[in-house]
Amino acid sequence: MFTGIITDIGTVRAAQQRGDLRLVIGCSYAMDGVAIGASIACSGACLTVVEKGADWFAVDLSAETVTRTAPGLWVEGGRLNLERALKVGDELGGHIVTGHVDDIGHLVSAQEEGDSIRLTIAAPPALAAALAAKGSITLDGISLTVNSVADQPDGSVHFGLNIIPHTAAATTLAHLPEGRAFNLEIDVLARYLDRMQSLRAAAM
Repeated sequence: MFTGIITDIGTVRAAQQRGDLRLVIGCSYAMDGVAIGASIACSGACLTVVEKGADWFAVDLSAETVTRTAPGLWVEGGRLNLERALKVGDELGGHIVTGHVDDIGHLVSAQEEGDSIRLTIAAPPALAAALAAKGSITLDGISLTVNSVADQPDGSVHFGLNIIPHTAAATTLAHLPEGRAFNLEIDVLARYLDRMQSLRAAAM
């Protein structure tokens, strides 16, 4: 489990396609306190530490993980939002995050609004019912509050987020090229409610 509060920005130092994709990620964590087998959320995807050094750790990504996450993340030089797993007694500053990516969103627009940046993100139809104003969303591992929701004619949804300067500086949201893809994880409660409603509909 995670909270969506980013504690470091890692850099992919090497990406090697073996049976799976092996990444070596540079970081500023004190790696002597991170065990082999520990979970670290990398831009919203929960990955397992399989090797480590003084200022780096390695993870293996299966083809399933690569397919279901945002393109362009897992390349040499890529910057990743990092969060270590939640410990009992830690402050829950964001919301409960599982590190399981539900789908991929894309940047529609990024506009200055005061000192902040107003983002509009397009999410696919499968997530439309799970997004609500003032609800929570995880964007590339970052816990954020949905400010607005606009349903689209094709069934997809555009949702708005406000990014304050601290969030932009402490995450990869300082870099927002047109059309950028994001890993999206809906609130865990919405995920279970969606499953319950689908089962009820099927039983009718």
